[in-house]
Amino acid sequence: MATTSSILDVASLVSQLMKVERKPIDKLNAKITDIQARISSFGTLNSLVSTLQSSAQSLKTMLQSYSATPSDANLFSATASTSAAAGSYTISISKLAQAQNLVAAGQASQTVSIPSLASTVTFTIGGNPMAVTIQAGATLQDIRDAINGANLGITASIVNDGSNAPYRLVLTADKTGVANGVSSITVQPGGDPALNDLLAFNPDANPPAAVTMTQSAVAQNASLTINGIAITSASNNVTDAIQGVTLTLKAETTTPATLTVARDTSAIESAVTKFVDSYNALATQLKSRSAYGNSTSQAGVLAGDGAVRQMLDQLRNILTTPASGGTLSYLTEIGISTQFGGTLKLDTSKLKSMLASDYAGVGNLLNSTTGFATRLSDWATSVTRAGGLIGQRTDGLNSSIKGYNDQIAKLEKRMTVLQKQYTTTYSNLNMMLSRMNDTSSYLASQFG
Repeated sequence: MATTSSILDVASLVSQLMKVERKPIDKLNAKITDIQARISSFGTLNSLVSTLQSSAQSLKTMLQSYSATPSDANLFSATASTSAAAGSYTISISKLAQAQNLVAAGQASQTVSIPSLASTVTFTIGGNPMAVTIQAGATLQDIRDAINGANLGITASIVNDGSNAPYRLVLTADKTGVANGVSSITVQPGGDPALNDLLAFNPDANPPAAVTMTQSAVAQNASLTINGIAITSASNNVTDAIQGVTLTLKAETTTPATLTVARDTSAIESAVTKFVDSYNALATQLKSRSAYGNSTSQAGVLAGDGAVRQMLDQLRNILTTPASGGTLSYLTEIGISTQFGGTLKLDTSKLKSMLASDYAGVGNLLNSTTGFATRLSDWATSVTRAGGLIGQRTDGLNSSIKGYNDQIAKLEKRMTVLQKQYTTTYSNLNMMLSRMNDTSSYLASQFG
């Protein structure tokens, strides 16, 4: 009898049958893909809502902000916080604060030993004596490092002045002001004379003591007058002279300068613009993602989604509900109008006019408990918080995905069994057909 040959392509036949059997799984995977697109879309909306909230909160802050404008920015600069008050100030600066600078006598080398004895050197800064031990055989570099390692409030460095004895130890106070300067440097009695010759500084001693360090810059407080009131400051950053205002002194004045503190309307205008832009970005996406398709346009990913419709209704309700407690009630009164399609349009000239004529009214309209910025910020919190509208919808969609994945897992087990059954059945059939074919060929040859 002839050798059995294959009649059926079992692998191809089983593959085609499994494609049919897997159609329910393919449909479930398609549903999962659709849901994942919806979840991603809600993630985008969540980000846009958060941006709207940030812009609303920034607007609330800007409504309380002030600008501080000097008449000459070369003399001083100024910043104002929300605790400032509008007003004009006359400022004269007679002295700038500066840090003390002490310079030691020059040394021929910075790596040659100076003291032969270990000695304690006492630095008095702001009335506080602090001891530093200088070891025997210390070089100028070692002395510098020992001073810096003690964290005294001064910084030691070595400067080369180009002379025959060029290496000079320089001590600079870390902060400006009289209280931060070195009032004395003394070497312990019986300490190394060479160290004393290098560092001794005690100009106020009575009787006068040896002074070997040169004071190239005196510790000095800033002196100024504000509206005729004399003020001193250890720093050139003056923070407590004018309520809510920080002055940064830059130069002494020859004639009085002025500082004007006023509401920062330009910052408010910018904040309103960002607020309108962020609202429009959200409103546009809510509408496009929930739109139904037609013959000329494709449906949005969230078409017909109840959560999106609810968000749109809530926003519409906020915009149509008036603020209370002030002279203004609606956004249109400050130049923010609703356009066709639900976006907002800003008339900057009208906003400028209202800020100039009724600043308190604008503040109440946006910033009060019933103000639009307040209500939109609160709405954003309710929508994006855990358990909020977006969170609930996303949780529901993720739950649906889990359910579909569970169904797919069960079907995949069934597919494994089916594929094995189909393979076995058609392999057996193939063998039977092959044998029948061989038998037929044999009989035909015999009768022939």
